[in-house]
Amino acid sequence: MSTSVAFDIVVIGAGPAGQKAAVQGAKAGKRVALIERERGIGGSCVYRGTIPSKTLRESALHLDRLKRAGEAFQFSLKPDTQIATLLSRLEDVVQAHDSFMSRQIRRNGISLFHGRARFLSEHTIEMQTVDGVQQQFTADTIVVATGSRPRNPEAIPVDHEHILDSDSLLSMMYLPRSLAVVGGGVIGCEYASIFALLGVEVTLIDRAPYPLQFMDRELVEQFIKGFEQQGAHYLGGQHIEKVRWNEVAHVVTKLSDGTTINTEKMLVALGRQANVEDLNLSAAGIMVSDKGVIPVNQYCQTNVPHIYAVGDMVGAPALASKAMEHGRRAVRHALNLPIGDAASTIPLGIYTIPEMASIGLDEMAARERYRDPLIGRARFEEIARAQISGAGHGLLKMVADPAGERLLGIQVVGDSATELVHLGQLALQNGTTIESFIDNVFNFPTYAEAYRIAALDILGQVAKCRTAKAA
Repeated sequence: MSTSVAFDIVVIGAGPAGQKAAVQGAKAGKRVALIERERGIGGSCVYRGTIPSKTLRESALHLDRLKRAGEAFQFSLKPDTQIATLLSRLEDVVQAHDSFMSRQIRRNGISLFHGRARFLSEHTIEMQTVDGVQQQFTADTIVVATGSRPRNPEAIPVDHEHILDSDSLLSMMYLPRSLAVVGGGVIGCEYASIFALLGVEVTLIDRAPYPLQFMDRELVEQFIKGFEQQGAHYLGGQHIEKVRWNEVAHVVTKLSDGTTINTEKMLVALGRQANVEDLNLSAAGIMVSDKGVIPVNQYCQTNVPHIYAVGDMVGAPALASKAMEHGRRAVRHALNLPIGDAASTIPLGIYTIPEMASIGLDEMAARERYRDPLIGRARFEEIARAQISGAGHGLLKMVADPAGERLLGIQVVGDSATELVHLGQLALQNGTTIESFIDNVFNFPTYAEAYRIAALDILGQVAKCRTAKAA
């Protein structure tokens, strides 16, 4: 056993949250150690989550564009299309990301170690490499960023061959003919819509009457409409009674209303659970909730003030953007650096097809707080850019205060929604008025034109209200 090595900051986990925490600490001139149990860096985001799923999504969208390009040629996927074919760019994307992050870590002088970490005390971490070598580290500040894994219920026998979770889904050799997706959260909806666009017969099952409960209802209705236009089905208000592989060709799913569904494969997407078991958190006195996540305050501090938990460790939503902000925010708080108020305006981006995005208050939240907010709508059918691209279905909702002066939130569904929402993000952060969206000139044709149309809708409502009062 070697003696302990002292650092200012030790970060456990090199996913999006851990990377940002380590880089933030190093840029502040601190000695930083980053401990990662896997060979590569990037965590589930790079190897099993965000990057692979978005690469598959891009393939699906590319194939769809080919289909819609015209009637000059016929195009369809073979029934036995290999998943690897659809993920042909994945290795290049992962390698590029790994190279970039490795250079960034070296450039900032961060000490990277590979091994399993566990607490020995509230200031001491022990790491064991795959060769059995042990090393101890001490630090004034410790950031826990070990991520999460799929939550698989005991009642559903996930075998990773016929019944899969989000970590094993893309290990399938061939594109299935049919797929049941259990769970109407982000992961379930994203994969369900991707496979539906690829021509797979998809059935999305959830106990709630509609999926993505935290999103604006009108956006979700648009998503379901587009999803079912691909030939897929959403079965809401259903409980899973039993799931079994029939040893021949199908996963047999019996639902609470007596319906039986036979599909070639099943994806179980019922949320994720934090990776806390191997950390020996009790040695540092860190509390874990009944739901298996680490409770933290707005600065990501645990009940032990110098130990922070970031990203998926603290619960849903499991978004890389949220995790990155957590890492940055935690270290800046630990070092008494200005934090800013970015955390109050973190956008939500859901990479379904069509994609969705949200920032600030949605219509329901605004009604609870302001009673009569004004809602401006811009339908993509009205926007030349959407007409040209053939992606005519979409909606941007602008939420304003009852006077129609102050922007409260933006919700978007449709092509480029996850990019388009950032214009609303900047407007919210800078206190932009509704009228300023009309005073500014937007490029034509662009999706951003939707902001001007929605603002005109709000100001039209204001004018109508004034006319009614004057009459």
